[in-house]
Amino acid sequence: MAYSQSPKKAGLPREVLKWLQSLDLSFFPKKRADFSNGYIVAEIFSWYFPRDFHMHSYDNGASLAAKLSNWSQIERQSISLLKDVIDGTIHCKPGAAELLVQEIYTILTNRRIQTIQRVEQDFTDKAYQDQLPMVARATASVAIKSNLSLSEVIAEPNIITNQRNVLAIIHGHIEQRKEERTQDPKRFNVKATLGEQAVRLPPLLAHQSEPNLQMNTSQAAC
Repeated sequence: MAYSQSPKKAGLPREVLKWLQSLDLSFFPKKRADFSNGYIVAEIFSWYFPRDFHMHSYDNGASLAAKLSNWSQIERQSISLLKDVIDGTIHCKPGAAELLVQEIYTILTNRRIQTIQRVEQDFTDKAYQDQLPMVARATASVAIKSNLSLSEVIAEPNIITNQRNVLAIIHGHIEQRKEERTQDPKRFNVKATLGEQAVRLPPLLAHQSEPNLQMNTSQAAC
């Protein structure tokens, strides 16, 4: 059975892709991981600011140390990129790299993107999960694995912070399950509450029943 497109293959607006192709980069980025270490980002900026971005000082490696070093050099250039977008790109979060590239395109070309690419602003796979049938959606353990990468845990050694991240993912998963139960109560065998079962008469019917009530009261008095 084929489901909706995975967020790992999410694309970019056509004008942004054409712009990337025009830069004649050392390799053309095809997936989010290609932006993760910051090397290709530095190379993009080097086409516009060759005196500030020297590619020999950047490491095109996949280690977390290489990623943090490259991005640290980029951030020292006082480029106005959002920190959470950079972190999301480093850890290959859904939608982060796409949003980053669009921001860089706007900064360097001073052009507005005509076709705004829809991305997950919270950098989770929620949008992808919402597109799937309920039977195919992730469990709590899979949600944690999909939304909390190993590099993210290594980069932030604080146990309490990581625990909070896990709890936030679990909370989001629980909320999604609640929403599913509301959308399809029969599938989850959700029974109506006492308040939902109670029938309340409309005002017109309630007034019509009052004479009968008064008549019964008079007969009882006799």
